[in-house]
Amino acid sequence: MTLSAIQTPQVLLTSAGRAWRGLAADFIHIPRGRVDVPGGEMHRLGMHFGPPVNADCRCGGRRMRRVQKPGDIDIVPAGVDGSWEDDADCRILRLSFSRSLLDGVAADLGRGSVELLPQMQVRDIRLEAIGWAIKADLEAETPSDPLYVDLLANALAVRLIETATGGAQQAEGCSAPKLSARQLRVLTEYIETHLDGRLHLADLAAVAGLSATRLKVLFRNSTGLPVHQYVIRRRVEFARALMTTTAMPASEIAVAAGFSHQSHMASTMRRLLGETPGTIMRRSSEI
Repeated sequence: MTLSAIQTPQVLLTSAGRAWRGLAADFIHIPRGRVDVPGGEMHRLGMHFGPPVNADCRCGGRRMRRVQKPGDIDIVPAGVDGSWEDDADCRILRLSFSRSLLDGVAADLGRGSVELLPQMQVRDIRLEAIGWAIKADLEAETPSDPLYVDLLANALAVRLIETATGGAQQAEGCSAPKLSARQLRVLTEYIETHLDGRLHLADLAAVAGLSATRLKVLFRNSTGLPVHQYVIRRRVEFARALMTTTAMPASEIAVAAGFSHQSHMASTMRRLLGETPGTIMRRSSEI
């Protein structure tokens, strides 16, 4: 390709202002031409969306001419410059994540220091699934609970470490280790008393005295649910209890149960219970 115009990406969706920790996401439109990306403090991952384009890529001393297809992923370590030259407009999900996120999860997995190397046109179904989940959250009218994003960030780091070290995370074993009775009690009590606030995976891990990666596995083994789904269900159950035992307005109940707003509570209850707050409150008033 002989394109030379330097282009500036247009941000269509962004995680800015969502209080994410260790991870940032932008869904960007890149016009036909060349984009230069200087190395930064964060590791970066770019996932291609939309029709295929012919691309000429330079990153970390490597060059690749290719047809860039939907789901193709480029991994760029912190501090590494790169340039991408496309013969047509394209859209990219750009994920930026801190070194501390990757190093922390590597330590949790007992992998020691992990060196992330530049990789181009990676095909990985698990990374692609994480990318789609993050894009869906950016598109949602109501952002997910920060705890869900924490879990996606952790899963992203785990998978990148697996690809960097050439092996999958070791199985937890046939005995499926669980939280101790005390850990589970302390965690569930903490969740109950903080339902009206923003819960983060790191905070829950600190309460249990575990790493975030270990907590994610043990909590699911202990309750049968991922921690973010457990929290959502407890919020729904708490909201329903308030609707049936108090005269609080739905808008106040939504805040008390930790939902972003009343419509967020309504859509979540409809999805999990099959009925709306209005239906629950009318039925309660008739008793």
